Amino acid sequence: MDSSVLLTVSGPDKPGVTSSLMTVLTACGVDLLDVEQVVIHDHLTLGVLVATDLSAEALRASVSAALAEHGMDVVAAQNDGAAVRGPSSHAVVILGSPIAAEAFAAVAAALAERGGNIDAIRGVADYPLTGLELLVTVDDGDDAALRKALGAVASRYPIDLAVERSGLARRAKRVIVFDVDSTLIQGEVIEMLAAEAGREAEVAAVTEAAMRGELDFAQSLHQRVLALEGLDAEVIDRVAQSIELTPGARTTIRTLNRLGYHCGVVSGGFRQVIEPLAAQLELDFVRANTLEVVDGKLTGRVIGEVVDRPGKARALAAFAAEMGVPMEQTVAVGDGANDIDMLTAAGLGIAFNAKPALREVADATLDHPFLDAVLYMLGVTRDEIEAADAVDGGVRRVPLA
Repeated sequence: MDSSVLLTVSGPDKPGVTSSLMTVLTACGVDLLDVEQVVIHDHLTLGVLVATDLSAEALRASVSAALAEHGMDVVAAQNDGAAVRGPSSHAVVILGSPIAAEAFAAVAAALAERGGNIDAIRGVADYPLTGLELLVTVDDGDDAALRKALGAVASRYPIDLAVERSGLARRAKRVIVFDVDSTLIQGEVIEMLAAEAGREAEVAAVTEAAMRGELDFAQSLHQRVLALEGLDAEVIDRVAQSIELTPGARTTIRTLNRLGYHCGVVSGGFRQVIEPLAAQLELDFVRANTLEVVDGKLTGRVIGEVVDRPGKARALAAFAAEMGVPMEQTVAVGDGANDIDMLTAAGLGIAFNAKPALREVADATLDHPFLDAVLYMLGVTRDEIEAADAVDGGVRRVPLA
């Protein structure tokens, strides 16, 4: 067959369209080279690239006659010399509430400036955010430059962006860890404990400076914990019971468990508060600091190795090694400067409502207050989440496809 023709079929989505199309193409003796279909609000667009000896007009006439009963429009164009494209190099996820056309245009322009081509677009969510996944091809291979260019767009518009290499590397993620304070949960545990001692404002100021990276975390931790000296240990239980999860956190963990992820938390907070929550969520791994308790009272000290900025990265590596997973198949989610090493060590680092120091190094930024948006960045759609919830009310681990 000497030439190729691109057929574009569009119209109301209904059963039988694809069957009728393939029947007439069989009768025309063509070979299929590529097929792609999208349905937007019950409107079908189906593209078929075929190798054929027929002219584009002759093929269009045959297909139009066969699909007339379905009310479909058919366009055909010669495609001689056009190669079937290879796999896309990157996946770009855009999240917004909503995504303005202006913002999308800016993303497209930034991709074009990097020599990038948008190969395919699909919707991944319509609630609580609008999510679009773009498969793109960028030939220069400079991932850092691509993230910087798209990050600049995200800073100008109310959208979140994630940039990853596409293909098997993206689908092979197996381990995910979350920071706890202001990520998995709302608020900071140490400030809740300090409130029991009437020193919340003092401790909050130190926490904020540490999260911005202005203070060494280990020193700031010891300074803040000292404010807890003399408190009854029972305050730990009260604080643990008052914790509120970030919206979407339970859905996120439940869905990741179903997908076969190993989920954990790595926190600069305290094991005594976090472990009951980890048990409730059925997490596989917990690494956090330990408050010293003597005679039923907090001493104002932590014991054991401090989980600080480098300690978080070590904890992620230990968790991955325990699960037999290479680091490129890990994901880390956090919000402060203390999470920098952990996010940069992970295969995908997601900055969640994060301080500027972390945003600068993250692969993805998420500024909307819904943790389940992390799933969209991993390529899981809202429809898939809801379908799994409808079929299986419990948590059931299944292999990732």
